[in-house]
Amino acid sequence: MYDVCSANMSGHTSCPQVDKRRPLVACGDPSWVQPARLEKSPWLGYPSDPDKRDRPPLDGDSVSVNPVDIPLISALSRLTRLIKRGTPMNISDQVVLVTGAGRGLGTSIARAFAREGARVVVNYLNSRESAEALVEELGGDRAIAICADVTDLQQVQSLVAEAQRHFGSSVTTVVDNALAQFTFNGDDRDRAETIRWESFRSQLDGSLRGALNTTQAVIPGMRDAGFGRIITIGTNLFQNPVVPYHDYIAAKAALLALTRTFAVDLGPYGITVNMASGGLLRTTDASAATPEAVFDFVAASTPLGRVVTPAEFADAVLFFASPWARSVTGQNLVVDGGLVKD
Repeated sequence: MYDVCSANMSGHTSCPQVDKRRPLVACGDPSWVQPARLEKSPWLGYPSDPDKRDRPPLDGDSVSVNPVDIPLISALSRLTRLIKRGTPMNISDQVVLVTGAGRGLGTSIARAFAREGARVVVNYLNSRESAEALVEELGGDRAIAICADVTDLQQVQSLVAEAQRHFGSSVTTVVDNALAQFTFNGDDRDRAETIRWESFRSQLDGSLRGALNTTQAVIPGMRDAGFGRIITIGTNLFQNPVVPYHDYIAAKAALLALTRTFAVDLGPYGITVNMASGGLLRTTDASAATPEAVFDFVAASTPLGRVVTPAEFADAVLFFASPWARSVTGQNLVVDGGLVKD
């Protein structure tokens, strides 16, 4: 049996942590082995101290291993990481960041996660009073309101760090709901011959840059946990562009592309990335000015004969965060009562 040094796993030629006179340091490199007269042990590694060999090694122990066991130890370590990475997390165990949760659809999504027992980060930019009221409604021990502009990476990083300090746990789930300033006024929107690039840039900043910033801020914690859920919010206007929201739809289409490429890139870490796309909702701040005749027309056009509510849409978002969606990634789920068949 041997003592082997764990200080360097990269084929070194010298190792300062090995004391050849008293080889008691745990080992991971079979090129550094020191003979030792040790008794057999039922564990793959065991305390080098003879007085401690009647028990498994504890943190802080110097550990001896048999070099022939090293490949098995390495394989078990990889298997442990794979098992951890593939383990779904109940919503009640998640820390969920909902951007733009101070009003509208974001508020409904935050409520849905809180209802299922999640701890919720209510992000807002200008809606401080409503965000704080929502936290009071959800319970101060289960929710926190944090102001941050999602287009500013430094602010988003600070937001994620503050959430982790508050809950004592990394953010596990992100819902990219925040939207750049936009007025849903189809009759008054700029047409193809008049719309300016600045309008596209504003929407791309809100949708694409915002999602990029939140994703990059939470990747380290998700990767360490071997678990992550990123849910972007899209629109059924991809498939049914009945109003000339050129800038808004183009930005959401770009976000769908990012959703799919990130799904491929982050999948090996146990992180899924999906999009939930809605249509007209009854009722949010964005749809409050919609004429009743439009609601009636949309309802009559759907198989269900009604317009989806924000609460119903939020429940579909929960699906992507739930254990039932553990094998779903890179997908776009349209939640509009069947108006669009995708």
